[in-house]
Parts: sequence; structure tokens; C-alpha cells
Amino acid sequence: MPVPHAIALRFPLSRAEVRVLARAKLPSRHGEFEILSFCDSAGRPLDDVALIRGDVRGAEELDTRVHSECLTGDVFGSYRCDCRAQLELALSRVAGSARGVILYMRQEGRGIGIANKIRAYALQEAGLDTVDANRHLGFDDDMRDYSVAAAMLQAMEVRSVVLHTNNLLKVEGLQNGGVAVARREPIVTPPRAENARYLSTKRDRSGHLL
Repeated sequence: MPVPHAIALRFPLSRAEVRVLARAKLPSRHGEFEILSFCDSAGRPLDDVALIRGDVRGAEELDTRVHSECLTGDVFGSYRCDCRAQLELALSRVAGSARGVILYMRQEGRGIGIANKIRAYALQEAGLDTVDANRHLGFDDDMRDYSVAAAMLQAMEVRSVVLHTNNLLKVEGLQNGGVAVARREPIVTPPRAENARYLSTKRDRSGHLL
């Protein structure tokens, strides 16, 4: 799917500097991968990691997923969101490609952290949607930043990506970080009764292309 040429700027044009710190093989139920850790320009380790398949150096139009951590979904299998379903679909797609990458970014709860995410859950149970719950707690509805994700791709010498996302803010964030996004690939999973309102809010209020 083509990337829109005009996206309203939300993030400042900023660049982060990171380098690969370590790499190791990671056999998984989805296939054989390699996992990479990173550090910043001062040598301090980051919590974010990359899962890669094949040699991604110099890759163009590399299948790429930028996935934000969701403890409740990714680990505990929560039906409140579609995070785990999206992650598993991305893993399956990358495993079926000659080369690809998944960036796992530690930006829990759209950047508000696990404790505040659970506070937001409680507000949602009281009637607020995900956007209004975050705002009620004093946060923007989405606090995530993608400059580090862009820097990780640059540290791996990736030239351009096919970004598997429904969120145009991820496209914008990578482009602002200096990464060429050749096109966007939708990553849509079947809805459930438990996450129907969550998905409609992402579509209607957060601009996700669902």
C-alpha cells in the first residue's frame, strides 16, 4: 500500500544514535531468527531489541514491523487488544521471508508504562475509551516516539523498509528519523467481542487504517 505523501507532523525531526551491542541466534516456534541488542552513543544498553531473519545489511524494501511492548497481550494473551495477534502475524510473515526484521520497542501502554496502563484499563471499565482514559491520566493518547527505532534500522544498515503497520504515525516517525519507507503493508487480525471497542477507537480516533 503506498505511503501517503502528506502526513501532518506530530514528532519533531530528531535523530538518535545507537549501535549494535550484541547478537545471538534465537530459534523459536516461529522459525530461526537472530536477536540483536543495542546501546546508545555513550555505550549504555537499550531495552529495545531487533529480531532479524537473513542478512539485512544494505537491504531495500525490507519487511519490517515496529512493535510496541504489550505485557498484557504479548505475554498474558489478553483479549482487550490485538497486540499479540499482530506480533504473531508479523513473526509469521518475517519467518516466511528470506530476510526481515521486527523491532520490539519497550514503549508499554503507548508510552505511559505498565502501571499507568492498568490505571487506564480501570478507567475504560468505568466507560472511557482508550484515548480519553490516557488523557484523563494527564497523558497524550499516544506518547510513543520512533527515533530510536529509526536509529536501530540505520545501525543495521537497512536502506529502506516495507512497514507492516496500520498506524501512519509509525510511518512518519521512521521517516523523520531518516528511514526510507517504500510502502506500508496492512497488518489486520480478526476482531473479538472483547476488543471491538478498542479497535473502533483506534480507527475512529487514532487514525489507524483498519
